[in-house]
Formats: sequence, structure tokens, C-alpha cells
Amino acid sequence: MSAFNAIGEEREIDRDEFTPGVEPQPTWCPGCGDFGVLKSLKQALPEVGKTPEEVLTVTGIGCSGKLNSYLDTYGFHTIHGRPLPVARAAKLANPELEVIAAGGDGDGYGIGGNHFIHTARENHDITYIVFNNEIFGLTKGQTSPTSPKGHKSKTQPSGSAKTPIRPLSQSLTAGASYVARTAAVNPNQAKEIIKEAIEHDGFAHVDFLTQCPTWNKDARQYVPYIDVQESDDYEFDHTDRAEAAEMMRETENALYEGEVLTGRYYVDEDRPSYTEEKRAVGELPEQPLAERYFDEDAEWERSYDLLERHT
Repeated sequence: MSAFNAIGEEREIDRDEFTPGVEPQPTWCPGCGDFGVLKSLKQALPEVGKTPEEVLTVTGIGCSGKLNSYLDTYGFHTIHGRPLPVARAAKLANPELEVIAAGGDGDGYGIGGNHFIHTARENHDITYIVFNNEIFGLTKGQTSPTSPKGHKSKTQPSGSAKTPIRPLSQSLTAGASYVARTAAVNPNQAKEIIKEAIEHDGFAHVDFLTQCPTWNKDARQYVPYIDVQESDDYEFDHTDRAEAAEMMRETENALYEGEVLTGRYYVDEDRPSYTEEKRAVGELPEQPLAERYFDEDAEWERSYDLLERHT
């Protein structure tokens, strides 16, 4: 069975299928929040009816980059900050493939920040999970884009003079059509949010708070947390862009004041995805590009055959 005829197959799926046959020994530290992301993904994928053959996991460099070593799907380990362009290309080449990109806060909001902005702007139909532990973990504890102001580290021994970025607000401003935040300490919510993100047609950004007990001992462990959908203290319409923006601002302020707010912040089900936009203008072929490699009768088009000559 090829990956292509496995897509859309109707059968019952067990979460154990996403555990490699020879499971590698995880190198994440004891107590690391990254285990929570892995568990949530393994629980969510069967519930949306996806088999390992239907999923591609693209990761960057860092502790988060090890995700596809412990998850039995197709995997692509990119260089630092580059999981999104690879994920975008894979989705365009094979639109029926479920593409999940993952990276850390340094990988996604720092080194790959430009890709993050434009992937959200174009609304590519992929799920992007950012392991946000407010530190560069794999390289032993340097200040990251989400480290709080005043945080002391090897690169900022006197304390960071920079205000941390606001990933939720940045995602909304750039154009993401699904924006959520969850935490490793809230596994049930994390599974449901990842499930929704995978099912969403468009760019789904999940800021996943993952504690780092080894290199970020000063950071809170993101407990206790408050689910903004379940709390009576927070009422807003997550389909309303203005109300979502205000709730995101409050959430991002609260994190550094000791209050952890999580939940769905913005969902736009009406905006077409990039794939749908390209199909509408006739710039995506009816036969996925990836399938042409397995079709001896496929006719290959070249850009110089599609474009009119300049005169």
C-alpha cells in the first residue's frame, strides 16, 4: 500500500500505531513538557481518523525537533527555523496529506519568525505547534524571544532588556485563521485543541507551553492554569477578531504576572486556505504533483509553457 491509496482509508485507528516499532529512548529531560506534546498528538490523530501513512511531521532544530523521532509518521527534520517552508511545500505537492509542523519558541518565533508571519498571512492548511518554554533548551539555556524581561541567562547575565514577543497577537495580526494556547500540564485540553487544529482548514497555530525544569528553573511550571472557555471570569467571542485580540493581549500580559490562561482565542472557518485559493485561480493541478512521480502517463508542465512571453 502506498501513501497515496492509504489517504482517506476508512478503518479504526489505534494510538499505538503512532509509536515506532522500535521505540527510541527519549532524550528529553525528566519532567520536560515536550512529553505532553507527544502524548497529545498520539491521542488526537486517531480521533480525527488519521493513520500514520496520512501524516507528515516536519520539525526544526532543538528539543522539539526530536518529536518525529518518537512519532511514527512520515517525518522531515529541517534546519533551524525552517519547518514551515518545508511543510508548505509538502502540502502544496500533496494536498490530501495531513501536515504538522513543530518547533520551539526560539526556532519558530526567532530564527523562523519571518516564515511564521507569512505562513499565517497566506493561511496555509497546516498545523503549527510551537513548544514554548521561554528558553533555548537544547543549547543549554540561552534567552529566547519569549523569555521575560529581566530573565538572566548565559547570553543575558545581567538580565534581558527586551520585552518578550506576543506570539498569539502576532499570529492573529499576521492572518492565522486558528489561534490557541495550551499547556503540557493540561493534557485533556491539549488533546482537544490539537484535534481541532488538525481538523481546521487553514493555518492553525498552537502555542504550547512546555516547562523546562533543567534550563529554565526560574520559570513557572504553568500551573495553575485557567481555561478561558470554562471560566466565568472571561467572556469573549473567539470568532470575533477584535474581541480575540483583546483577550490575547490580556492573556499575554497575565503570563508574566503569574496567571496562566489557555484556550481557543480565534477561529475563522470562512476564510479560504491557501490551497483553496490556488485551486480557485487554476494554479494547482487536478492531479497532485506528488502523485505524478508514480504515474508514468502524467504530463509534466513547465513554467515557460504556462507563462506568456514578455514583449
